[in-house]
Amino acid sequence: MTNSSSDLIDRLVPLAPGSATHAVRHQRDKVVAATQGSDDSLFDPALPGLSLAERLLSALAIAEASDSAPLQAHYRERLQALQLNPAEQAARAGRQPTGDARLDTILGYARLLALRPVEGDRDALLRLPAAGLSTPAVIALAQLIAFVAYQVRVVAGLQAMVALGDAAAPAAAPTDEVPFVHPANLPKPGEPLRLNGYTSETLDWKAWLPVLDLAQATPAQLKILETSHPKAKTSDYYLTLVQQPEILEQRSIVFNAIMYAPGGLSRAERELASAVVSRVNGCVYCCSVHAQRFEQLAKRNDVIAQVFAEPQGAGTTARERAIVQASIDLTAAPGRFGAAQLAPLRAAGLSALELLDLVHAVAIFAWANRLMLNLGEAVVPA
Repeated sequence: MTNSSSDLIDRLVPLAPGSATHAVRHQRDKVVAATQGSDDSLFDPALPGLSLAERLLSALAIAEASDSAPLQAHYRERLQALQLNPAEQAARAGRQPTGDARLDTILGYARLLALRPVEGDRDALLRLPAAGLSTPAVIALAQLIAFVAYQVRVVAGLQAMVALGDAAAPAAAPTDEVPFVHPANLPKPGEPLRLNGYTSETLDWKAWLPVLDLAQATPAQLKILETSHPKAKTSDYYLTLVQQPEILEQRSIVFNAIMYAPGGLSRAERELASAVVSRVNGCVYCCSVHAQRFEQLAKRNDVIAQVFAEPQGAGTTARERAIVQASIDLTAAPGRFGAAQLAPLRAAGLSALELLDLVHAVAIFAWANRLMLNLGEAVVPA
C-alpha cells in the first residue's frame, strides 16, 4: 500500500486516508505506485540532459495552460526551492519570451502539446535538437509533457469524484433486451472501418528521432524492452522511448495497470474511452488500435463509427453516451471538469471504481496520444 503522506496525487486532490475516494483510488494501488514512480523519475535532480529548472518550468507551463490550480501551486512551490537564473525567473513569472533561446524552445513545445498535441509535428519536434537537446533529453521532455497532461486529468477527475460524493450508484433500470442487429451500412466487426480520416485497421508507426540500435542496448534497456511489449524490440515506438529506460518502465506499469486491471469498468468500455480521447486529440494511430480492440471485445463497431464521424453525442445507450461525453470533457477541458460532468455516469449506474477506471483511461491517453503524435507518425498500409 502506498503511503499517502508521500503520494503527490493524494496530497494535491486532497484525499484523506479513510475517505471513500481515497479507498477507491487505492484499490488500484499499482496505478498509484507507478504514477508516483513516474513523477520521481521524471523530476529526479540527477536526470541528465535537462536541468530540473527546465523540467519544472515545463510542468508549470502545462499546468497553467490546462487551468490546474493544484498543479500550478505545486510546481511553483518546487521552483521556489531552486536558484533560478534571470531567464528562468522570467519563465516562472509567465513572461514570453524569456531571452534564452533554448528555454523558449522547450517551453513553447510544452505549451503547444498541452493544448493542441496534434500540432506537435515533426518540425516542432526537431526544433528541440536544433536548440541543443540530445535525443535522450528530447525523449525525457516528451515523456514529462505527456505525464503532466496525465497528472492534470487524474487530479481533476479525482476532485470531481470527491465533489460528486459517496452516494451509491442507482440500480440500473430494467430494460427489455433487444438483440443487437449490425447496421447494414457498416463493415462487419473485424473488417476495416474507414471514416473521416480514421480507421480500425492495423497501422505502423515511424519515429522522427533516431531509435536505439539493439546492438548498443544496455542490459537494463533489453530487460525493459522484453517486459514492455512482445514486439518492442522491432517497434520504433519502444526503441525511441527505451532511450529513457526507467521512465519507460514506470509508464508501462501505469498503462498496463489502468487498461488491464480486473473488475471495475469493462475492458470494452476502457477501450471505447481510449478511442474517444484519441479521436478528440487527433491521434489516428491510437484511435485505430483501440477502435480495433473495442470491436474485438464488444463484437460490434456501431459506436466506433459514430466516434469516427463525430465524438460529440456518440453512443448507442445512455451509459455509452455518458462515457463518451465525460471522456470528451476531461480531455478537452480538465480545468472545468467537475461533479456535473460525472453526474450522468452516476445516473447511468457506474460505481465509484468504474468512475475511477474511466478517469484513468482518459488520463493515460492524454499521455499516450502525446507520445504517438509528437515523436513520430502513423503509417497507413499501402
